[in-house]
Amino acid sequence: MAWCALLLISISASAYSAPKTLLVVGDSLSAEYGLARGSGWVALLEKKLQASSSDVRIVNASVSGETTSGGRTRLPALLARHKPDIVVIELGANDGLRGLPVAAADANLRAMVSTAKKAGSQVLLVGMRIPPNYGRDYAEKFFAMFGRISRDEKVPLAPFMLDGVAEKADLFQADRLHPLATAHPIILANIWPTLQPLLRAK
Repeated sequence: MAWCALLLISISASAYSAPKTLLVVGDSLSAEYGLARGSGWVALLEKKLQASSSDVRIVNASVSGETTSGGRTRLPALLARHKPDIVVIELGANDGLRGLPVAAADANLRAMVSTAKKAGSQVLLVGMRIPPNYGRDYAEKFFAMFGRISRDEKVPLAPFMLDGVAEKADLFQADRLHPLATAHPIILANIWPTLQPLLRAK
């Protein structure tokens, strides 16, 4: 029976350490816009996981200029192709910068969360704040949207990916919209505490 016990232990260990696929669906903040290849937060995450010998395959499907509508349209094909264990949804900034209706972004994000969960993926939602270009009321409703979706859909939320970055002009490229490479370790540090438990989950 000893061999049987060893087999069970081996199977259990294999299941625990089974490779995971992490899919990032984001916009230019995750697509390394204006940065050298490999210096964005997603690439830094990949290096961090490799350094800790974590068996995680990262698929960065982020597209500069992407809106929640575009992400919602692209997601089903991405799920079918990559079959991710974890989906990180980092979208909404372009909706906010264009002043698109908060209700529409809300509906799109909820649809993405639901679609990913139905495909068997865990979901991490990444929150965003925007400048009060369209008024403080719009900006506050936009930011509150992420927390509401997180609570309603019962998915973890990284509250604000640019925390510690947004208020520092010297951390941004000339357009004042896209962070420099020096800001991306901070961005990763904002996302990591919420993402790590998902990576550890069986």
